Amino acid sequence: MATLLISSRNYSSWSLRGFLLARLARLDFEERVVASDDPATRAELLLRASSIRVPCLIHDGVTVWDTLAIAEYLNETCPQAGMYPGDRMARARCRSISGEMHSGFSALRSSLPMNLRTDGRRVAVWSAAQADIDRISEIWRECLGTWSGPWLFGRAPTVADAMYAPVVTRFRSYGVELDPVCAEYCMHIWQWSDLAEWVAAARQEPEQIEELEVEF
Repeated sequence: MATLLISSRNYSSWSLRGFLLARLARLDFEERVVASDDPATRAELLLRASSIRVPCLIHDGVTVWDTLAIAEYLNETCPQAGMYPGDRMARARCRSISGEMHSGFSALRSSLPMNLRTDGRRVAVWSAAQADIDRISEIWRECLGTWSGPWLFGRAPTVADAMYAPVVTRFRSYGVELDPVCAEYCMHIWQWSDLAEWVAAARQEPEQIEELEVEF
């Protein structure tokens, strides 16, 4: 059985992505939580680390971290899972928007930190964060319009949906207003059974990180 190292279920968007990717691959795995008071883990959660090393997948003698690396490893190891779209153009778009999520949207990350125990909190959304929201909405509308939903690339979830799922939780946590197409996609993702399982577990976590609970 594989092991997926994760940090906080409540605060760690990267750990959520790793979990959803492993579920997409239909991998038999167990989760092991790295303590949130570990200095390296805390630095990652507070966006103060130079790299993100959790989640980390340990499988068949291989150790792989970084969510995109995990996605590619799982796609190579479990090709029958169909983690990427079958069509070449769709597959290229899926990789592009997943990479954009992986490397971009820093204003959104810092302004609206993931917190699954928060629902509808109203905060000031400054121009840089709003630009990130607008770009994400544009990506979603383009994909849903081209591939007809309900997932970004049609009738089944892909790596891209796993990468953007934490954004859905942020939009919900902070009451971000969206156009009807994006709002419907958010509702669909929120009802994803794997995400619902993660959220339920997150709400049972006792740990609280004060810096991520501040009203601002």
